Amino acid sequence: MSEVHSIAARSALASLFVCGVVSAATVGGDLSQYRGIQLGTDLPTVARQVGATVSQAKVIHSRPARIEELVWRPRSLGPSSHPESVSDVLFTFYNGELYRIAVNYDRYEIEGLTAEDIIGAVSLVYGPAAKPAAPAKVVQDVYGAQEEVVARWQDSQYNFDLIRSSDGPSFKLVGVMKRLEAPADAAGVEAKRLDDQEAPQRDAARAASEQEAAKAKLEKSRLVNMPRFRP
Repeated sequence: MSEVHSIAARSALASLFVCGVVSAATVGGDLSQYRGIQLGTDLPTVARQVGATVSQAKVIHSRPARIEELVWRPRSLGPSSHPESVSDVLFTFYNGELYRIAVNYDRYEIEGLTAEDIIGAVSLVYGPAAKPAAPAKVVQDVYGAQEEVVARWQDSQYNFDLIRSSDGPSFKLVGVMKRLEAPADAAGVEAKRLDDQEAPQRDAARAASEQEAAKAKLEKSRLVNMPRFRP
């Protein structure tokens, strides 16, 4: 493919990506929301907006704060006049309040797009992007893939990062409500500490319960088999 054709192909893909991003979003740099889903909104409202139910949310931690996650797959809401660039969106709630939105893009729908293409498209929604200071911070996700922030949009209350992963490579857009991000992170660390601290007691209780269940099963079998036993 010639360089001209390559550029044209990327432009076409970028146009499709823009349609997917902008069609349901508020243009004008409003960092408080994504596709009309407002950061700070309660779980029942968000569930209703995306056609889900509260029961579909998964409780990650219940103490010292309640952390819940709800997955939304936009294309599951029905046919659209535009291709859908988003694979899924993960909404995370801190004590029932939406504080984090993680948008995972479908690698096949954005194939060929460069980081600059996606930054340009997202900037149409959230305004000019700020490039992170070089070198970009590189971290590993839970699966071992390397992630780096390639662009940032922020104001005093909200922050959106475009993150590139070495797995694919792929991209995701993560938005947070700043005032809840630190408390939520601290709650996650404390929840893990409590889980680790109580693990021996919890494991012992589970083992005792399993032993009691096995004993009860044997006794039930004994009561059935003893009357009909013949030596």
